[in-house]
Parts: sequence; C-alpha cells; structure tokens
Amino acid sequence: MGRRRALRVIVAFGIVSLLADVVYEGARSILGPYLLTIGASAAVVGAISGIGEFVGFALRIVTGRIADRTGAYWAMTIGGYVLTIVAVPLIGLAGRVDIAMVLIVAERLGKAIRSPARDTLIGSVSKPLGRGLGFGLHEAIDQTGAVIGPLLLAGALAVRNGDYPFAFGILAVPGALTVVALITVRRMAPPIVTETLPAAGSYGRASRARVYLAFVFLSALGFAPFPLIAFHLTSRDLMSDAMVPIVFAVAMTVDAAIALFAGRAYDRRGMGVLLVLPILSIAIVAAFSTTLLLVWAGAVAWGAVMGIQESTLRAAVGDLAEARGQATAYGLFNAVYGVALMAGGAILGILYEFSVATLLAFVVAAQASAAVVLRLTR
Repeated sequence: MGRRRALRVIVAFGIVSLLADVVYEGARSILGPYLLTIGASAAVVGAISGIGEFVGFALRIVTGRIADRTGAYWAMTIGGYVLTIVAVPLIGLAGRVDIAMVLIVAERLGKAIRSPARDTLIGSVSKPLGRGLGFGLHEAIDQTGAVIGPLLLAGALAVRNGDYPFAFGILAVPGALTVVALITVRRMAPPIVTETLPAAGSYGRASRARVYLAFVFLSALGFAPFPLIAFHLTSRDLMSDAMVPIVFAVAMTVDAAIALFAGRAYDRRGMGVLLVLPILSIAIVAAFSTTLLLVWAGAVAWGAVMGIQESTLRAAVGDLAEARGQATAYGLFNAVYGVALMAGGAILGILYEFSVATLLAFVVAAQASAAVVLRLTR
C-alpha cells in the first residue's frame, strides 16, 4: 500500500475517532461537576475515574488476544464504538452515583473492546508513513473532537443553566454520525497485514518491552485524572460548571498539537523523546492550585501529557512487540496502563482530601521512578 492511500485511511480513522471523541471526551469534561451534583465526594470521583480507566484499559489484554485469535478486528472495533455511544447519553439520566458508575464503566468497556483491534488496524495501515507519524496524525484529528465536545457541552450548560440530562443527551447525535463514518472507513481500508519478526534478538526485545511496561506503569500511576481536577475547580468555586469544559477543550487542543509533533519526533529520535513525560506530569499538579494562572498552566501540561501518551507510547508498543500478536501486545500495554490509572486515580483522590502537598509528593516520587526506568529502556 502506498503512502497516499495510507494517509487517506489514517485520516478517515481520525474522523471516526473525532466524532466519537465529541461523545465521550465531551462527557468526561463534565463528569467531575456532574458527580458532585448527585452527591459524590473527591475520593469517590477519583475512585470512579480509576475504576472506569481500569476497565477501559486492563480488559484490553483479553480483548486484544481475542482479536488476534479470531481476526475479528473490524467487528470488535465497530461493536466497541456502538457500546460507548449508547452508554454516554444515558449517564445524564442516572441521578444516582451507583447508576452513573455502571454507565461510565460501560462506556470504558466499549473502549476496551475496540482499542486493541483498532490500534492494530492503524498500525498496519501506517507502516508506509512511520508508526509515530501514523498514530500522531490519528491522535491530532481525534483530539479535534475532544475540543468540540467540551465546547458543545459548555454551551449547553450555559444555555440550559446546568441541565446535565440535556447536555449528555445531545451527545447521541455525534454518536450516530460515528457509526456512519465507521462504515465508510471500513469500505475504503485495505485488508490488515500482520508482521512476522525474525527470531534473532527476540530475548533482547522482550526484555526491553518489560522494562518499558514498568515505565508506563509508573508514569500513569502519577498522572492526575481530569475529573479530579474538575472536581477541584468546582468544589473550590474557582470556575463555573460551564467553564470547566472550556479548560478541558484547551487541554485537548494542546493534546492534538503535541501528538503530531511527538509522533514525528519519535520516528526520528526514538524513545528519548519520552523523557519529557515525567516532567510534564509533575507540572500537572499546578492545576490543583487556587491561582487561576497556575490552574491553566497545569491544564496545558495535562493536555501535553495526553498527547504524548496517545501517540508516542502507542507507537513504541508496535516497535517493541513480538509482532505475531500485535493486538495482544497493545492489550497488554493498555492493561498495565489501566491498572496504573485505577490505582493512581484512587490514591490521588484520597491524598487530595488530605492536602495538595501530599498529592504532589506522590506524583514526584512516581514520575522520578519512571524517569529512572526509562533510562534503562533506552
């Protein structure tokens, strides 16, 4: 497959993800304030975020293996998207923390079902372009939806004065468009081609992969979830409910820009570009300040970290994997990432209730450890 066709398919995949991001990233931008309105505490918000991310990531080790064994990459991609776009509009009707949690977990389950299969499809298509550029371009287009979604919901909450059922409900429209776009890209994409790596050097590759997974775990463990940041902004009366999605939209704009740059840098320089990740992750703690300038700086750092995680971290998986099972490799990577996010979300939520200083100490310890491990990977 030529570079031009590969570029067209990656862009088409990006449009699918753009529309889906309007749905679930739009919802994520208001989850913290919404959960606060139905009686959740900071610890509960952190725990729900962590559990949701655990399901969304940890189960990918199972769904990735299923995708490799069955070859049902497209069926799992489509099914996962459908589950997500059905669950999200219902969150606003929950009215209770437990019901909301079930729907949040269902949305994340949809992501768990589709992501290893979809990433395998993108990895296969993007080889003529370079994996870093392919994933970076996909993420840049994807995150445009993550900007539109929060802005759309910010407008909805401003017009309807905090009407969360209405805000979640309008996400059914981009959800339906996601299915249409997905059917279109299915028709234009070439058959998936999986790689077969030579046996020589496989032990060294496997050893590097294990160390890399340790880096991923430590980095994600010290990564503050946005719902906890949003909870801080609203519970401390630093911002209105309608303003919080705008902060998220700005972060997603940074995400899109950084993803493209970081993906290209990875293709040229390798894993050394990941050394900036622990530094930016520590800078996120500024978002827990009561000074708005620092809050915005922390939000920008959060978006930059997301951009690197969603492009460069994923590209490295394909290069380190024993390639006969690419979806399994992506599933294992995301399982480790998800366990770390669950643990980190719960721990940071608890530490936030003690003090921001203790939260900062934990983040610094996790990210410093991640930086040391990354040096071993290189």
